[in-house]
Amino acid sequence: MMALVPASAPLQIAQAAERTASAPSALVYFHYPVDGMRVPERFTVKIGLKEMGVAPAGVAKPFTGHHHLLIDTDMVSPDQPIPSDYNHIHLGGGQTEVVLTLPPGTHTLQLLLGDHEHVAHQPPVMSKKITIYVR
Repeated sequence: MMALVPASAPLQIAQAAERTASAPSALVYFHYPVDGMRVPERFTVKIGLKEMGVAPAGVAKPFTGHHHLLIDTDMVSPDQPIPSDYNHIHLGGGQTEVVLTLPPGTHTLQLLLGDHEHVAHQPPVMSKKITIYVR
């Protein structure tokens, strides 16, 4: 017996196979805070990007993307849209900094550049995960 496949399935597979290309030497990184830093409950995350440009979500332009900040979580599947929730902060307007308020304790932060559809580039442009300590 044949299994029925939704008409949208081939399109989803094609989209996953055709992720947006990143520049070969692209690098996203934290200007502030840096790994191991102690920060107040409310602080500004400042983001740097080399070899690619920043464009708002929805703008499809080669070698550009917009930032996503992952808080206390791991990287999502690279062929799926990056979620938008407490742990995945979208900077879809093209921002390069964001003010965060986190509870006291240890937290991890990681940056991930997303394309115009909030999907990681191929290969993904992501920072190392850093650990911060909120006072």
